[in-house]
Amino acid sequence: MERVLFITSTRIGDAIINSGVLNHLVETRPEAQFTIACGPLAASLFAEVPRLERLIVMRKKPMGRHWIDLWQETVGTRWDLVVDMRCSATAWTLRAEERRILKQASTPTAKVIEAASVLGLETDPPAPRLWLSDAHRAEAHTRLPDLPDGLPYLAICPSASWIFKVWPAEKFAEFILKFTAPDGVMPGAHIVMLGGPGDEKYAQPIYDALPELDFVDLLGLGLPETAACLERVRLYVGNDSGLMHMSAAAGTPTLGLFGPSDDRCYGPWGDHCDLVRGPASFEEIDSAHSDRRKHPESLLADLSVETVYDAAKRLFERTAK
Repeated sequence: MERVLFITSTRIGDAIINSGVLNHLVETRPEAQFTIACGPLAASLFAEVPRLERLIVMRKKPMGRHWIDLWQETVGTRWDLVVDMRCSATAWTLRAEERRILKQASTPTAKVIEAASVLGLETDPPAPRLWLSDAHRAEAHTRLPDLPDGLPYLAICPSASWIFKVWPAEKFAEFILKFTAPDGVMPGAHIVMLGGPGDEKYAQPIYDALPELDFVDLLGLGLPETAACLERVRLYVGNDSGLMHMSAAAGTPTLGLFGPSDDRCYGPWGDHCDLVRGPASFEEIDSAHSDRRKHPESLLADLSVETVYDAAKRLFERTAK
């Protein structure tokens, strides 16, 4: 029996981006048992990985002591393969027949391609993958049942990890109203509001601006359950975030909204995806706001509703079944 240790990200989006590499290993090593080390936010995404022997949740500690904890948890095993997507030194200190340690690209590169390079798969990078149970999909069907007259669901995620990456709520509201209007692209579509715990502060201004619309509020829903719901959605529109990458991995037509993050690296992956940004390039925003993590407001204000509407319309039409 082979034993594989896969060390992946603490962040949801990066963990999803790396999942294609893990899926490649699952498919090409049918005798392997997998131990996966990841952060607590992403842990639930790996609970259904085939032949999962152990899931090690790395909770960040001062002075990098979480790496010591991981070493203590894994040093006693003789690994056939260690794959370290965190570029850490841990993989070098373990007993392993083979070790693959990700090296960050020196030029802006799609993160899916960068992740694939750890196995030498840059020319044919494996797409991100989600592992969901029948129970997850059954719950999704309950939360998002088939609608009368075949009406679709439009998913919106107005949050992100940082306020500067968030498209203003009033623009989201204007887009939703126009896109689902009788003469819009998805007339009568039901709106699904997505986000993590505490993201009500991003959703509430949209609710307040559109009191005439009924929303399906899935804020704070677990990650696997959210992923299963995304499989039932016709179109997703949202900021650069972990849920954007989840939507893309679920196979949902996904439009990512970009400004102060590099779309060349973090754009949603797949032919069913697209992205849009305002007139300012990433380099221009990066140069003007090198300390943007301290910026208290959105840096997507230059992204117009019309630009997002047109991009979403093109994606909707291109992905029509």
